[in-house]
Amino acid sequence: MKKFKIGIKGMTCTSCEEHVRRTLKANGADNIIVNFQKGLAEFYLPDYYNEETIPKALQKTPYRPEMMSRVPLAGKKSTTEESLDYDLFIIGSGGAAFSAAIKAVEKGAKVAMAERATIGGTCVNIGCIPSKTMLRAGEINYLSSSNPFAGLNTSAEAINMKQLTNQKEELVQEMRQQKYVDLIDEYGFELIKGEATFTDERTVEVNGKNYTADKFLISTGASSSVPNIPGLKDIEFLTSTTALELEVVPEKLAIIGSGYIAMELGQLFNNLGSQVTLMQRSERLLKEYDPEISEAVDQALTNQGLQFITGVTYKKVERDGLTKKVFIEVNGKEHVIEADEVLIATGRRPNTDSLNLQAANVEVGEKGEVMVNEYLETSNPNIYAAGDVTLGPQFVYVAAYEGGIVVENALGNARKEVDLRFVPAVTFTNPSIATVGLTEKQATDKGYDVKSSVLALDSVPRALVNRETDGVFKLIFDNKTQKILGAHVVSEYAGEVIYGATLAIQFGLTAENLRNTMTPYLTMAEGLRLAALTLDKDVTKLSCCAG
Repeated sequence: MKKFKIGIKGMTCTSCEEHVRRTLKANGADNIIVNFQKGLAEFYLPDYYNEETIPKALQKTPYRPEMMSRVPLAGKKSTTEESLDYDLFIIGSGGAAFSAAIKAVEKGAKVAMAERATIGGTCVNIGCIPSKTMLRAGEINYLSSSNPFAGLNTSAEAINMKQLTNQKEELVQEMRQQKYVDLIDEYGFELIKGEATFTDERTVEVNGKNYTADKFLISTGASSSVPNIPGLKDIEFLTSTTALELEVVPEKLAIIGSGYIAMELGQLFNNLGSQVTLMQRSERLLKEYDPEISEAVDQALTNQGLQFITGVTYKKVERDGLTKKVFIEVNGKEHVIEADEVLIATGRRPNTDSLNLQAANVEVGEKGEVMVNEYLETSNPNIYAAGDVTLGPQFVYVAAYEGGIVVENALGNARKEVDLRFVPAVTFTNPSIATVGLTEKQATDKGYDVKSSVLALDSVPRALVNRETDGVFKLIFDNKTQKILGAHVVSEYAGEVIYGATLAIQFGLTAENLRNTMTPYLTMAEGLRLAALTLDKDVTKLSCCAG
């Protein structure tokens, strides 16, 4: 294959781009990128094709072809690039990094990846994988002693936390090897172990050696953020990482924070037998969600034994022998929360301190996040950033998506904008919390004429047969078009349900579409259809499956 670029005059919109793309494809071109703003098209042709057919074909369209030239393939540098070591240098080795590396290699690029610690990033090592397998273990333990069915005599014996933690670590190692380490040789990019620091706009230093590249991707992730509470640094507190390494279940656990990490770990240790107290500064749990969602989560987790304290002002933290004390103020009254362990879960901070970004002319925000535009470019157009380091939605699937966008823009000369309008989010408590699209407040603030439906979980047959009815479905609609704008679910399997809602929102389905779509009976996904029916019917007065 040979790569070419050609100037094209007369393109004024994306429809023009599509017309040119079809013309090029009809004449043998592949991997076509057209940009009407730049008046440029790039494409590949098989070696045996006569490239002169391309400008001749374009002359028959409303557009005017200009000079066509051969483009050196990635990895085969032009004379001006001969001194550069790589086409793409990636800092970090998580979801964004591997997504970008794989896609870049497939395009023929020469790629290097620098990692200062363990390969695989947050998700596989200290985030998604270890936390969710432990949550499943905790759920089984909780149900063993608290199952809702008459006639079942189940009980939970003493927990061997060390054995549980070891099994978790075996899974982490296995998945890290299969999904990350083994892929390095499979795709043939270079791994450089060590901390990368920029020395100028085209150079990083790792272990005292300089490496240059045409483009860079910063994907260094984020770490637990520690609040400035007097005395906190004088005690041995837990983070989301070290909490999953405990070999003994604490009798009492105090958690500073009550976001998704706090709630997942709080429920985990509650299910393993801890007495858990979660504290937060705001007056309402999950304040970014609509009140119906917050109330359903609060009620469900409180019923399971977790204690939430809101409206907290943190005064100090002290150690008294083996006991750790958190001094707080609520509504003007002082309280002391005593615990065996204190877990900090107050958000995450981007890992940018050691990158020396000023040397590369890369701007950062107030929290140290790398600032990017809609193309994921930083203030230096040759350096991109993706994933948690930008403080966007902190999910591995978002990071992987962004890594792919970076490669298209950095190596393919595309101008592809990142689109985060339809990002589903799941908190893996039980009941789970899943959301996508706009909340009612967000929709109202955007000027929509909002209509919403709220369906209690005791109206969903699957919840009834499971005897787990703490939860709610809430759907947000544009009253003018009846299109669904947002979906928010608190239930078992909410994470499975939300993908259907994501498709509905992304592709503009209406309430009528949801009502007229058959859903399997006795699935939690049926709640989406029932919630749509709730707009103009009392679903408690319908027979099974009727609508």
